[in-house]
Amino acid sequence: MHVREPAVAGAFYPASAKALERLVRDFIEAAPRDPSPPPKALIVPHAGYVYSGPVAGSAYSLLTPLRGTIRRVVLLGPAHRVAIHGLAMPAADALRTPLGVVPVDLEAREQLSDLPQVTTNEAAHADEHSLEVQLPFLQVALGSFQLVPLLVGQARDEEVAEVIERLWGGPETLIVVSSDLSHYLPYDQAQQMDAATCQAIEALNPEALGEQTACGRVPVRGLLRAADRCGLVPHTLDLRSSGDTAGPRDEVVGYGAWSFAEAEGISEDRALLEVARRAVEHAARDGDEMPLDPEAFAEALRRPGACFVTLRQSDKQLRGCIGNLEADRPLVLSVASNAHRAALHDPRFPPLREAELPGLEIHVSVLSVREPIPARSLTELVQLLRPGIDGLVLEDGSCHATFLPDVWSDLPEPSRFVGALWKKAGLPEDHWSPKARAWRYTTHGIG
Repeated sequence: MHVREPAVAGAFYPASAKALERLVRDFIEAAPRDPSPPPKALIVPHAGYVYSGPVAGSAYSLLTPLRGTIRRVVLLGPAHRVAIHGLAMPAADALRTPLGVVPVDLEAREQLSDLPQVTTNEAAHADEHSLEVQLPFLQVALGSFQLVPLLVGQARDEEVAEVIERLWGGPETLIVVSSDLSHYLPYDQAQQMDAATCQAIEALNPEALGEQTACGRVPVRGLLRAADRCGLVPHTLDLRSSGDTAGPRDEVVGYGAWSFAEAEGISEDRALLEVARRAVEHAARDGDEMPLDPEAFAEALRRPGACFVTLRQSDKQLRGCIGNLEADRPLVLSVASNAHRAALHDPRFPPLREAELPGLEIHVSVLSVREPIPARSLTELVQLLRPGIDGLVLEDGSCHATFLPDVWSDLPEPSRFVGALWKKAGLPEDHWSPKARAWRYTTHGIG
Protein backbone atom coordinates (compact mmCIF):
# COMPACT_ATOMS: atom_id res chain seq x y z
CA MET A 1 0.00 0.00 0.00
CA HIS A 2 1.32 3.42 -1.02
CA VAL A 3 1.12 5.71 2.03
CA ARG A 4 1.70 9.46 2.03
CA GLU A 5 3.88 10.19 5.08
CA PRO A 6 3.32 13.28 7.27
CA ALA A 7 5.22 16.36 6.14
CA VAL A 8 4.63 18.84 8.98
CA ALA A 9 4.52 16.66 12.10
CA GLY A 10 6.78 18.26 14.70
CA ALA A 11 6.27 21.67 13.08
CA PHE A 12 2.58 22.48 12.74
CA TYR A 13 1.61 19.94 15.40
CA PRO A 14 3.37 17.50 17.78
CA ALA A 15 5.13 14.49 16.28
CA SER A 16 4.41 12.42 19.39
CA ALA A 17 1.14 10.51 19.10
CA LYS A 18 0.42 10.86 22.82
CA ALA A 19 1.09 14.59 22.91
CA LEU A 20 -0.83 15.15 19.67
CA GLU A 21 -3.94 13.31 20.81
CA ARG A 22 -3.94 15.12 24.17
CA LEU A 23 -3.58 18.52 22.48
CA VAL A 24 -6.38 17.85 19.98
CA ARG A 25 -8.71 16.57 22.71
CA ASP A 26 -7.98 19.69 24.76
CA PHE A 27 -8.94 21.93 21.82
CA ILE A 28 -12.15 20.00 21.20
CA GLU A 29 -13.16 19.80 24.87
CA ALA A 30 -12.40 23.48 25.48
CA ALA A 31 -14.71 24.60 22.67
CA PRO A 32 -17.95 26.22 23.88
CA ARG A 33 -20.96 23.95 23.54
CA ASP A 34 -22.74 25.01 20.37
CA PRO A 35 -26.40 24.08 19.73
CA SER A 36 -25.86 23.89 15.96
CA PRO A 37 -27.49 20.92 14.21
CA PRO A 38 -25.24 18.15 12.88
CA PRO A 39 -23.00 19.63 10.17
CA LYS A 40 -22.91 18.47 6.58
CA ALA A 41 -19.90 20.71 5.90
CA LEU A 42 -17.27 22.66 7.82
CA ILE A 43 -14.80 25.44 7.08
CA VAL A 44 -11.76 25.22 9.39
CA PRO A 45 -8.33 26.90 9.57
CA HIS A 46 -5.05 25.10 8.89
CA ALA A 47 -2.24 27.02 10.61
CA GLY A 48 0.04 25.65 13.30
CA TYR A 49 -2.04 24.34 16.18
CA VAL A 50 -0.71 26.92 18.64
CA TYR A 51 -2.28 29.60 16.43
CA SER A 52 -5.44 28.08 14.91
CA GLY A 53 -6.06 25.00 17.06
CA PRO A 54 -8.62 26.66 19.39
CA VAL A 55 -10.63 27.89 16.38
CA ALA A 56 -10.52 24.49 14.66
CA GLY A 57 -11.63 22.86 17.90
CA SER A 58 -14.89 24.81 17.82
CA ALA A 59 -15.77 23.09 14.53
CA TYR A 60 -14.54 19.59 15.31
CA SER A 61 -16.36 19.55 18.64
CA LEU A 62 -19.57 19.22 16.59
CA LEU A 63 -18.40 15.88 15.19
CA THR A 64 -18.01 13.85 18.37
CA PRO A 65 -21.75 12.91 18.48
CA LEU A 66 -21.41 11.75 14.84
CA ARG A 67 -18.67 9.20 15.53
CA GLY A 68 -19.77 6.01 13.78
CA THR A 69 -22.19 7.90 11.51
CA ILE A 70 -19.64 9.82 9.40
CA ARG A 71 -17.61 7.24 7.51
CA ARG A 72 -16.23 9.42 4.69
CA VAL A 73 -14.68 12.89 4.70
CA VAL A 74 -14.28 14.93 1.52
CA LEU A 75 -11.41 17.26 2.42
CA LEU A 76 -10.51 20.23 0.20
CA GLY A 77 -7.76 22.76 0.73
CA PRO A 78 -5.54 25.15 -1.21
CA ALA A 79 -2.25 24.08 -2.77
CA HIS A 80 0.39 26.39 -1.25
CA ARG A 81 3.60 24.90 -2.66
CA VAL A 82 2.88 23.55 -6.15
CA ALA A 83 0.82 25.43 -8.74
CA ILE A 84 -1.96 23.24 -10.09
CA HIS A 85 -4.94 23.63 -12.37
CA GLY A 86 -8.24 22.25 -11.13
CA LEU A 87 -8.32 19.78 -8.25
CA ALA A 88 -5.71 17.13 -7.48
CA MET A 89 -5.91 13.79 -5.71
CA PRO A 90 -2.75 12.08 -4.39
CA ALA A 91 -1.59 8.80 -5.86
CA ALA A 92 -1.38 7.39 -2.33
CA ASP A 93 -3.80 4.78 -1.03
CA ALA A 94 -3.63 6.24 2.49
CA LEU A 95 -2.30 9.20 4.47
CA ARG A 96 -0.39 8.76 7.72
CA THR A 97 -0.26 10.95 10.82
CA PRO A 98 1.30 10.14 14.19
CA LEU A 99 -2.17 8.86 15.18
CA GLY A 100 -2.29 6.24 12.42
CA VAL A 101 -3.20 5.68 8.80
CA VAL A 102 -6.29 7.14 7.10
CA PRO A 103 -7.35 5.17 3.98
CA VAL A 104 -8.23 7.01 0.78
CA ASP A 105 -11.70 6.26 -0.60
CA LEU A 106 -10.75 4.52 -3.84
CA GLU A 107 -14.38 4.27 -4.99
CA ALA A 108 -14.68 8.05 -4.74
CA ARG A 109 -11.51 8.41 -6.80
CA GLU A 110 -13.14 6.31 -9.49
CA GLN A 111 -16.34 8.33 -9.13
CA LEU A 112 -14.41 11.47 -10.08
CA SER A 113 -12.43 9.88 -12.90
CA ASP A 114 -14.60 11.33 -15.68
CA LEU A 115 -14.29 14.94 -14.47
CA PRO A 116 -11.61 16.79 -16.46
CA GLN A 117 -10.86 19.20 -13.61
CA VAL A 118 -9.73 16.35 -11.31
CA THR A 119 -6.22 14.96 -11.77
CA THR A 120 -3.62 13.04 -9.76
CA ASN A 121 -0.63 15.06 -8.55
CA GLU A 122 1.72 13.42 -6.08
CA ALA A 123 4.14 16.37 -5.98
CA ALA A 124 1.42 18.82 -4.92
CA HIS A 125 0.47 16.63 -1.95
CA ALA A 126 3.99 15.70 -0.85
CA ASP A 127 4.77 18.72 1.36
CA GLU A 128 1.34 20.38 1.57
CA HIS A 129 0.01 21.17 5.06
CA SER A 130 -3.55 22.42 4.38
CA LEU A 131 -5.03 18.92 4.38
CA GLU A 132 -2.59 17.18 6.70
CA VAL A 133 -3.25 19.40 9.72
CA GLN A 134 -6.96 18.49 9.62
CA LEU A 135 -6.37 14.75 9.87
CA PRO A 136 -5.50 14.47 13.59
CA PHE A 137 -8.65 16.43 14.47
CA LEU A 138 -10.72 14.12 12.28
CA GLN A 139 -9.05 11.00 13.71
CA VAL A 140 -9.74 12.04 17.30
CA ALA A 141 -13.31 13.15 16.61
CA LEU A 142 -14.44 10.37 14.25
CA GLY A 143 -12.15 7.40 14.81
CA SER A 144 -12.31 5.31 11.64
CA PHE A 145 -13.22 6.92 8.31
CA GLN A 146 -12.19 7.06 4.64
CA LEU A 147 -10.79 10.20 3.08
CA VAL A 148 -11.14 11.99 -0.25
CA PRO A 149 -8.15 14.41 -0.17
CA LEU A 150 -8.37 17.14 -2.81
CA LEU A 151 -5.97 20.03 -3.27
CA VAL A 152 -7.50 22.95 -5.15
CA GLY A 153 -5.55 25.25 -7.46
CA GLN A 154 -6.81 27.48 -10.25
CA ALA A 155 -10.41 26.41 -10.70
CA ARG A 156 -13.80 27.93 -11.35
CA ASP A 157 -16.38 27.89 -8.59
CA GLU A 158 -18.58 25.55 -10.61
CA GLU A 159 -15.75 23.08 -11.13
CA VAL A 160 -15.25 22.82 -7.37
CA ALA A 161 -18.99 22.70 -6.68
CA GLU A 162 -19.42 19.91 -9.22
CA VAL A 163 -16.90 17.76 -7.37
CA ILE A 164 -18.51 18.47 -4.01
CA GLU A 165 -21.98 17.66 -5.30
CA ARG A 166 -20.72 14.48 -7.01
CA LEU A 167 -19.48 13.23 -3.62
CA TRP A 168 -22.32 14.71 -1.53
CA GLY A 169 -23.69 11.36 -0.34
CA GLY A 170 -25.86 11.09 2.77
CA PRO A 171 -25.20 11.40 6.51
CA GLU A 172 -22.15 9.16 6.12
CA THR A 173 -20.30 11.91 4.21
CA LEU A 174 -18.83 15.11 5.69
CA ILE A 175 -17.33 17.90 3.57
CA VAL A 176 -14.47 19.90 5.09
CA VAL A 177 -12.86 22.95 3.48
CA SER A 178 -9.50 23.99 4.94
CA SER A 179 -8.71 27.71 4.79
CA ASP A 180 -7.15 30.53 6.76
CA LEU A 181 -8.42 34.09 6.24
CA SER A 182 -6.50 37.36 5.80
CA HIS A 183 -2.70 37.24 5.94
CA TYR A 184 -0.18 39.56 7.64
CA LEU A 185 -2.36 42.62 8.12
CA PRO A 186 -2.39 44.80 11.24
CA TYR A 187 -4.82 43.46 13.83
CA ASP A 188 -7.60 46.04 13.35
CA GLN A 189 -7.42 45.90 9.56
CA ALA A 190 -7.54 42.10 9.64
CA GLN A 191 -10.61 42.21 11.87
CA GLN A 192 -12.45 44.37 9.34
CA MET A 193 -11.54 42.19 6.37
CA ASP A 194 -12.33 38.95 8.18
CA ALA A 195 -15.68 40.33 9.35
CA ALA A 196 -16.57 41.06 5.72
CA THR A 197 -15.50 37.54 4.76
CA CYS A 198 -17.69 36.16 7.52
CA GLN A 199 -20.66 38.12 6.20
CA ALA A 200 -20.07 36.74 2.70
CA ILE A 201 -19.95 33.16 3.99
CA GLU A 202 -23.09 33.62 6.08
CA ALA A 203 -24.85 35.04 3.00
CA LEU A 204 -23.58 32.19 0.76
CA ASN A 205 -22.12 34.89 -1.50
CA PRO A 206 -18.97 33.57 -3.21
CA GLU A 207 -18.58 36.66 -5.41
CA ALA A 208 -17.70 38.71 -2.32
CA LEU A 209 -14.57 36.63 -1.61
CA GLY A 210 -11.62 38.29 -3.35
CA GLU A 211 -7.97 37.29 -3.54
CA GLN A 212 -6.95 38.75 -0.18
CA THR A 213 -9.83 37.33 1.85
CA ALA A 214 -8.70 33.72 2.32
CA CYS A 215 -5.93 31.47 1.04
CA GLY A 216 -8.58 28.78 0.47
CA ARG A 217 -11.05 31.13 -1.20
CA VAL A 218 -11.36 28.86 -4.28
CA PRO A 219 -12.61 25.76 -2.40
CA VAL A 220 -14.64 28.01 -0.08
CA ARG A 221 -16.36 29.63 -3.05
CA GLY A 222 -17.13 26.23 -4.52
CA LEU A 223 -18.59 25.06 -1.21
CA LEU A 224 -20.78 28.17 -0.96
CA ARG A 225 -22.25 27.48 -4.40
CA ALA A 226 -22.95 23.86 -3.57
CA ALA A 227 -24.34 24.78 -0.15
CA ASP A 228 -26.72 27.31 -1.67
CA ARG A 229 -28.06 24.79 -4.20
CA CYS A 230 -28.34 21.99 -1.66
CA GLY A 231 -30.16 23.95 1.03
CA LEU A 232 -27.43 24.27 3.64
CA VAL A 233 -27.59 26.97 6.29
CA PRO A 234 -24.23 28.44 7.47
CA HIS A 235 -23.45 29.17 11.11
CA THR A 236 -20.40 31.03 12.41
CA LEU A 237 -18.65 29.15 15.22
CA ASP A 238 -15.54 31.27 15.80
CA LEU A 239 -13.72 34.23 14.22
CA ARG A 240 -10.32 35.25 15.57
CA SER A 241 -6.74 35.81 14.48
CA SER A 242 -3.26 34.89 15.59
CA GLY A 243 -3.32 38.16 17.51
CA ASP A 244 -5.99 36.61 19.75
CA THR A 245 -4.38 33.21 20.17
CA ALA A 246 -0.59 33.16 20.23
CA GLY A 247 1.05 35.93 18.23
CA PRO A 248 1.78 39.66 18.07
CA ARG A 249 -0.74 42.10 16.64
CA ASP A 250 1.35 44.02 14.14
CA GLU A 251 0.92 41.29 11.48
CA VAL A 252 -1.76 38.66 12.03
CA VAL A 253 -3.40 35.78 10.17
CA GLY A 254 -7.15 35.43 10.42
CA TYR A 255 -8.94 32.20 11.34
CA GLY A 256 -12.61 31.30 11.19
CA ALA A 257 -14.77 28.22 11.68
CA TRP A 258 -18.19 27.68 10.14
CA SER A 259 -20.63 24.80 10.09
CA PHE A 260 -23.21 24.17 7.36
CA ALA A 261 -26.28 22.15 8.25
CA GLU A 262 -29.30 21.14 6.25
CA ALA A 263 -32.31 23.38 6.71
CA GLU A 264 -35.39 21.91 8.34
CA GLY A 265 -36.91 19.35 6.00
CA ILE A 266 -33.87 19.21 3.74
CA SER A 267 -32.35 16.20 5.50
CA GLU A 268 -35.44 14.09 4.72
CA ASP A 269 -35.39 15.30 1.12
CA ARG A 270 -31.74 14.39 0.79
CA ALA A 271 -32.39 10.95 2.26
CA LEU A 272 -35.18 10.29 -0.26
CA LEU A 273 -33.08 11.49 -3.18
CA GLU A 274 -30.20 9.29 -2.03
CA VAL A 275 -32.54 6.27 -1.80
CA ALA A 276 -33.77 6.96 -5.34
CA ARG A 277 -30.22 7.29 -6.63
CA ARG A 278 -29.07 4.06 -4.97
CA ALA A 279 -32.17 2.21 -6.20
CA VAL A 280 -31.57 3.34 -9.80
CA GLU A 281 -27.90 2.37 -9.67
CA HIS A 282 -28.77 -1.00 -8.14
CA ALA A 283 -31.36 -1.63 -10.84
CA ALA A 284 -28.96 -0.75 -13.66
CA ARG A 285 -26.14 -2.86 -12.26
CA ASP A 286 -27.89 -5.84 -10.69
CA GLY A 287 -31.36 -5.86 -12.26
CA ASP A 288 -33.26 -6.63 -9.08
CA GLU A 289 -34.93 -4.37 -6.53
CA MET A 290 -32.69 -2.90 -3.85
CA PRO A 291 -33.38 -4.28 -0.35
CA LEU A 292 -34.38 -1.54 2.06
CA ASP A 293 -35.31 -1.46 5.74
CA PRO A 294 -37.71 1.45 6.39
CA GLU A 295 -36.93 1.30 10.13
CA ALA A 296 -33.51 2.77 9.37
CA PHE A 297 -35.12 6.07 8.31
CA ALA A 298 -36.74 8.99 10.10
CA GLU A 299 -40.35 8.66 11.19
CA ALA A 300 -41.54 11.12 8.53
CA LEU A 301 -40.20 8.81 5.80
CA ARG A 302 -41.83 5.73 7.32
CA ARG A 303 -45.31 7.18 7.05
CA PRO A 304 -47.44 6.06 4.08
CA GLY A 305 -46.77 8.21 1.05
CA ALA A 306 -47.19 8.34 -2.72
CA CYS A 307 -44.60 9.62 -5.16
CA PHE A 308 -43.30 9.63 -8.71
CA VAL A 309 -39.65 9.17 -9.70
CA THR A 310 -38.54 10.81 -12.96
CA LEU A 311 -35.28 10.07 -14.77
CA ARG A 312 -33.78 12.43 -17.35
CA GLN A 313 -30.66 12.18 -19.42
CA SER A 314 -28.02 14.90 -19.30
CA ASP A 315 -29.70 16.60 -22.30
CA LYS A 316 -32.96 16.77 -20.25
CA GLN A 317 -34.69 14.11 -22.37
CA LEU A 318 -37.08 11.90 -20.41
CA ARG A 319 -35.63 8.45 -19.62
CA GLY A 320 -38.31 7.04 -17.35
CA CYS A 321 -41.12 8.08 -15.02
CA ILE A 322 -43.10 5.77 -12.73
CA GLY A 323 -45.17 6.50 -9.64
CA ASN A 324 -48.07 5.57 -7.43
CA LEU A 325 -51.12 7.63 -6.53
CA GLU A 326 -52.18 5.73 -3.43
CA ALA A 327 -50.26 6.14 -0.16
CA ASP A 328 -50.32 2.43 0.57
CA ARG A 329 -46.80 1.90 1.96
CA PRO A 330 -44.01 3.84 3.68
CA LEU A 331 -42.87 6.78 1.58
CA VAL A 332 -39.25 5.62 1.51
CA LEU A 333 -40.35 2.25 0.09
CA SER A 334 -42.48 4.02 -2.54
CA VAL A 335 -39.43 6.02 -3.62
CA ALA A 336 -37.19 2.95 -3.83
CA SER A 337 -39.76 0.88 -5.73
CA ASN A 338 -40.68 3.64 -8.19
CA ALA A 339 -37.02 4.44 -8.84
CA HIS A 340 -36.43 0.77 -9.67
CA ARG A 341 -39.46 0.64 -11.96
CA ALA A 342 -38.57 3.94 -13.68
CA ALA A 343 -35.14 2.53 -14.46
CA LEU A 344 -36.23 -0.87 -15.75
CA HIS A 345 -39.99 -1.07 -16.32
CA ASP A 346 -41.23 2.11 -17.99
CA PRO A 347 -42.80 0.59 -21.12
CA ARG A 348 -41.82 3.61 -23.22
CA PHE A 349 -38.08 2.95 -22.81
CA PRO A 350 -35.62 0.04 -22.78
CA PRO A 351 -34.15 -0.90 -19.39
CA LEU A 352 -31.56 1.58 -18.14
CA ARG A 353 -27.96 0.47 -18.68
CA GLU A 354 -25.10 1.06 -16.26
CA ALA A 355 -23.28 3.10 -18.92
CA GLU A 356 -26.13 5.65 -18.78
CA LEU A 357 -25.72 6.40 -15.06
CA PRO A 358 -23.14 9.24 -15.36
CA GLY A 359 -25.06 12.46 -15.89
CA LEU A 360 -28.47 10.89 -15.21
CA GLU A 361 -30.78 13.31 -13.39
CA ILE A 362 -33.18 11.94 -10.78
CA HIS A 363 -36.24 13.82 -9.56
CA VAL A 364 -38.64 12.70 -6.83
CA SER A 365 -42.14 14.17 -6.60
CA VAL A 366 -43.88 13.50 -3.28
CA LEU A 367 -47.65 13.72 -3.68
CA SER A 368 -50.10 15.33 -1.32
CA VAL A 369 -53.39 13.63 -0.48
CA ARG A 370 -55.73 13.73 -3.48
CA GLU A 371 -58.89 15.80 -3.23
CA PRO A 372 -61.86 15.53 -5.59
CA ILE A 373 -62.63 18.38 -7.98
CA PRO A 374 -66.41 19.00 -7.97
CA ALA A 375 -66.68 19.62 -11.73
CA ARG A 376 -69.94 18.86 -13.55
CA SER A 377 -68.62 19.60 -17.02
CA LEU A 378 -65.42 19.84 -18.97
CA THR A 379 -65.67 23.64 -18.98
CA GLU A 380 -66.10 23.75 -15.22
CA LEU A 381 -63.10 21.42 -14.72
CA VAL A 382 -60.90 23.67 -16.84
CA GLN A 383 -62.01 26.72 -14.86
CA LEU A 384 -61.31 25.08 -11.49
CA LEU A 385 -57.73 24.08 -12.26
CA ARG A 386 -54.75 26.02 -10.87
CA PRO A 387 -52.09 26.15 -13.63
CA GLY A 388 -48.61 25.35 -12.43
CA ILE A 389 -49.88 24.05 -9.09
CA ASP A 390 -52.27 21.16 -9.59
CA GLY A 391 -51.44 17.63 -10.51
CA LEU A 392 -54.54 16.09 -12.10
CA VAL A 393 -56.07 12.62 -12.14
CA LEU A 394 -58.87 11.88 -14.63
CA GLU A 395 -60.94 8.73 -14.64
CA ASP A 396 -63.92 7.39 -16.55
CA GLY A 397 -64.68 3.71 -16.13
CA SER A 398 -61.52 1.71 -16.73
CA CYS A 399 -59.76 4.66 -18.39
CA HIS A 400 -57.59 6.80 -16.15
CA ALA A 401 -54.38 8.86 -16.27
CA THR A 402 -52.48 11.53 -14.37
CA PHE A 403 -50.26 14.50 -15.10
CA LEU A 404 -47.79 15.84 -12.54
CA PRO A 405 -47.72 19.63 -12.02
CA ASP A 406 -44.44 19.68 -13.98
CA VAL A 407 -46.43 19.05 -17.17
CA TRP A 408 -47.83 22.59 -16.96
CA SER A 409 -44.49 23.86 -18.29
CA ASP A 410 -45.22 22.05 -21.58
CA LEU A 411 -49.01 22.56 -21.58
CA PRO A 412 -49.65 25.92 -19.90
CA GLU A 413 -53.24 26.31 -21.18
CA PRO A 414 -55.74 24.47 -18.91
CA SER A 415 -57.84 23.28 -21.85
CA ARG A 416 -54.81 21.76 -23.57
CA PHE A 417 -53.63 20.27 -20.25
CA VAL A 418 -56.95 18.50 -19.70
CA GLY A 419 -57.30 17.47 -23.36
CA ALA A 420 -53.85 15.90 -23.43
CA LEU A 421 -54.59 14.02 -20.22
CA TRP A 422 -57.86 12.59 -21.60
CA LYS A 423 -55.87 11.52 -24.67
CA LYS A 424 -53.30 9.86 -22.43
CA ALA A 425 -56.16 7.97 -20.77
CA GLY A 426 -57.24 6.69 -24.22
CA LEU A 427 -60.25 8.97 -24.66
CA PRO A 428 -61.02 11.96 -26.94
CA GLU A 429 -59.49 15.29 -25.91
CA ASP A 430 -62.94 16.85 -25.42
CA HIS A 431 -64.30 13.87 -23.48
CA TRP A 432 -66.83 14.23 -20.68
CA SER A 433 -69.53 11.98 -19.29
CA PRO A 434 -71.70 11.75 -16.18
CA LYS A 435 -69.27 9.10 -14.86
CA ALA A 436 -66.13 11.21 -15.36
CA ARG A 437 -64.26 12.03 -12.16
CA ALA A 438 -61.31 14.30 -11.42
CA TRP A 439 -58.94 14.78 -8.50
CA ARG A 440 -56.21 17.31 -7.81
CA TYR A 441 -53.02 17.01 -5.79
CA THR A 442 -49.83 19.00 -5.31
CA THR A 443 -46.27 17.77 -5.23
CA HIS A 444 -43.12 18.49 -3.27
CA GLY A 445 -40.24 18.22 -5.73
CA ILE A 446 -36.81 16.90 -4.72
CA GLY A 447 -33.80 16.91 -7.01
